[in-house]
Amino acid sequence: MPVMETEEHVAALERQGKLLADAADRAGPDAVVPTCPDWRVRDVIRHIGYVHRWATGYVAGQLTEMVPELTEAEQFAAGPPDDELTDWYTSGLTGLITALGQADPAMAAWTFLPAPSPRAFWARRQAHETAIHRADAEAAAAGWPNYPAEFAADGIDELLIGFYGRDAARAAAAPAPHADARALEVRAVDTGQAWHVGLSQDASRILTTARGDRQDRPAPDCTVSGPASGLYLLLWNRADPATAGVVVSGEASLLDGWVSNMHVTWA
Repeated sequence: MPVMETEEHVAALERQGKLLADAADRAGPDAVVPTCPDWRVRDVIRHIGYVHRWATGYVAGQLTEMVPELTEAEQFAAGPPDDELTDWYTSGLTGLITALGQADPAMAAWTFLPAPSPRAFWARRQAHETAIHRADAEAAAAGWPNYPAEFAADGIDELLIGFYGRDAARAAAAPAPHADARALEVRAVDTGQAWHVGLSQDASRILTTARGDRQDRPAPDCTVSGPASGLYLLLWNRADPATAGVVVSGEASLLDGWVSNMHVTWA
């Protein structure tokens, strides 16, 4: 379940969206994005501007089935000229915030992660989608985001329990044995929260995900601990441990395998 309430997610979406625009303006549309080396800032803006409009379609239209969407390349080819990008992006962000604010809490809409309601899902997902791409814009502007600890912990939870929980469910249904499981523990020292991830030997597959500590779990093979904001960026592949201020203990190769294999993509 989300760590934060839906209204908090909507407020975070607005704040992170504005900070993203500020960073993109500082960097300029042609700036290279170090966290996504194949992207320029204009690509970040076109992607997130499209995603906001895509999400608004489900919320405002209460669409209960997935509809065709643009590929990443099509997103980059769409949108207005550079000198109109900021206004276009801001319009899409405002439209999404308005749609979420006006949505009935009991609305029906398509979702792709577990959530208390479709409105709660879209508010949470778009808050974190925007926040992570803010990190891309900040990197292009030679900046560095620092997220509120509760918000960052909520994003870690969405990633590990939401996104990678789906992978764990598929692994549990597969016939392959899990005798080679390794344990990765994630600890946010400023919020006191912990997550446990079971990985294959080479960290190429997620086998289990869980919150908190339990006595029946094996000792972790690798523990990453630090401020929630740094862990959030590390696990989303936007920072290395040193930059994130994270301490790695145990088998660091397990974290290396995570970084190499675990990526959430548009597809």
